[in-house]
This record gives sequence, C-alpha cells and structure tokens, in this order.
Amino acid sequence: MTGPETLDVARDAIWTIVIVSSPLMVVGLVVGVVVSLFQALTQIQEQTLIYVPKILAMFATMLLALPFMADALHSHMLRISSRIIGG
Repeated sequence: MTGPETLDVARDAIWTIVIVSSPLMVVGLVVGVVVSLFQALTQIQEQTLIYVPKILAMFATMLLALPFMADALHSHMLRISSRIIGG
C-alpha cells in the first residue's frame, strides 16, 4: 500500500466517524444549550440537571439513527474489504 492509498483510507475512516457520530453530537449540543438556557432563565444552579435530558435525548436519537449509522459503517467496511481484496 502506497502513501496516497494510506491517506485515502485514513481520510475515509475519519469522514465515516464524523458521519456516524454527527447525529448524536448535534442532539447533545442542542439539548445542552436548551437546558443551559432554561437554567439561566430560571436561575436554577443545579449542575446535574443537564445529564438526564441529554442522556434521554441521545438514547432516543441513537434508536432512531441506528439504521443510518449501521449502513454507514457497513459501507465503510465494504470499501475497506474491496481494497484488501483488490490488493
């Protein structure tokens, strides 16, 4: 395997990681901002309040996005397998 091929595989792997993790990261960010805004508006200073809504939202998102995530990982594995088979 040459240097450019290695960089292509690494770039493809990093892009797959970004695609697979983006739904969870976006939902975690949005829920965190909403709960923080709620805490600032109501002046509730409880630090542990953010964890329960964020965990529940991320779990629900994972259930909804799991087919998409599995398909992205499956297609990445097929690309890697074809590179291994192709030599």
